[in-house]
Amino acid sequence: MITEKIDLYEFFRIARGEHAAGYLELYVGTPMEEIAPRIRPGMLVIPGGGYGMISQREAEPVALRFADHGFAAAVLRYSTNTAYPVPLLEACMATVWLRENAKRLYLNPDNLAAIGFSAGGHLAGMLGTLQEGELSEFLGEKMQLARPDAIILSYAVLTMGISTHGGTRDIITGRDPALREKLSVEKRVNEKSAPAFLWHTTEDGCVPVENSMLLAAAYRKAGIPFALHLFERGRHGLSVVNAETNVEGDEAYFRVRKWVGLSLDWLSLHGFDCQK
Repeated sequence: MITEKIDLYEFFRIARGEHAAGYLELYVGTPMEEIAPRIRPGMLVIPGGGYGMISQREAEPVALRFADHGFAAAVLRYSTNTAYPVPLLEACMATVWLRENAKRLYLNPDNLAAIGFSAGGHLAGMLGTLQEGELSEFLGEKMQLARPDAIILSYAVLTMGISTHGGTRDIITGRDPALREKLSVEKRVNEKSAPAFLWHTTEDGCVPVENSMLLAAAYRKAGIPFALHLFERGRHGLSVVNAETNVEGDEAYFRVRKWVGLSLDWLSLHGFDCQK
C-alpha cells in the first residue's frame, strides 16, 4: 500500500498560519505486476471532532474500509480550533491535489468523493456546496477542481441554526453571527452542489437528526440527487461500527454498519467504480 503524508501548504506554496495543520495522508493500493493497473475512484476522508480535534476513529479505519473496496483513499488532517475559511481551504487543497496527482495514484479524477463525520461532515458539506468565487483568492482557477463529485455525510453537523452543535458552530464561525447563515450547509445548496448521501441515527444525542433532514429538504427543493438513511438506534460517533473503532452498545448498534454498503451502492448508481 502506498502511504504518504502530503504537506498541502508546501505543495500549493501558500503560507501556513501559526499552529495550522493541512496534511493529507494517503492509503492507496500498490499496483500489482501480475495484472494491469486498475483506475480507482477516490475517497477523501474528513474525520470529525467538533473542529476542536481530529477523531482517530473516523480517520484511518474509514480510509482502510474504502481502500478495501477499491478506492484510492486519503485522510485530511485539517486545522482545528480555527475559524472559516482555514479548514475549508485545506479541504479544497486536498481535492485539488488528488485530481492533479491522479495519474500516479491510478485515480479517476472524475470519480472523487468526500466523506465527512460530524464536524467533518460539515466541512465535507461546505466542500460539496462551494459557492461561486469562494476561496478563489487562494487557489485561483484551480478552485474549479475543488468540488468533489459526490459527498457522504455521516451524522453531520450541517446547520448553524437552532438544531446545530454549539461547540462546532462557535469554532468554525469564530462566534461571528454574520457567518452563521453563510456556513449553514442547507442554505448553500444550489444547482451545482455535489450529489449527497446522508445517514444519521434518530437517537443521536449530540448532533440532532434534524441536521440531515434539513439538508435533505434543501436538496429536494433544488432538484439535486441525494439519499437519506435514518437508523432508529445508535449513539453519536459510530464511525464504521466495528471492533476497530471500539464501538460499545447492543446488537441494534451494529445493524447500523450497513451504511457502508448502502453508500457503495449509491456511489455505483452515480458512476463510481466500487468493488463490493
